Amino acid sequence: MLLLLHGDPSPATTILGYDFPELHAMVNHFPAALLVVAVFLEIVALVSGRDSFRLVSYWTLILGVIGAGAAVASGLLAEDAIDHGEVIHQIMEEHEMLALWTLGVFTALMLWRIVRERRMTRGERIAALVLGLAGTGLLVDTGRHGGEMVFEHAAGVSNQNMERELKDRLAGHQHEDGATGETHEHVH
Repeated sequence: MLLLLHGDPSPATTILGYDFPELHAMVNHFPAALLVVAVFLEIVALVSGRDSFRLVSYWTLILGVIGAGAAVASGLLAEDAIDHGEVIHQIMEEHEMLALWTLGVFTALMLWRIVRERRMTRGERIAALVLGLAGTGLLVDTGRHGGEMVFEHAAGVSNQNMERELKDRLAGHQHEDGATGETHEHVH
């Protein structure tokens, strides 16, 4: 579980004991995986002609969109709950815009399939797949922006915790070689 630290959250910024950045980090991966699997299964259904893959794709899409709604909502709540400067803010705005577009594309695809699922022609299914592939591209870019915030700019880590971490890293540490038992000093 990825924990993003934000000092002592107040009860107004927590749900089930998790602050909003932690909640967003826990919620966002599951719907992303479901949406990618839904598109993949639709490809398999089109290639194989098997309705069982299409049915699983349909329900996976619906669950993925519901989860994506929760991921977007938790991200919007997390936005003001983390220490950040201008660089993170800019990436966060792009991440938010991409997340909303991604949710919109997959919601449109879900609604299309709910209304037309039993009557779709092969051409319509291919068009729906193209929309799903476009949504997947947006999803990947959304995740890339989120990862950039966290892994390149430490979004979600409070200033206080960042200072403590930098001091700890500068102090160095020792690694023990598993084969020889020797220790090696490292300063990064």
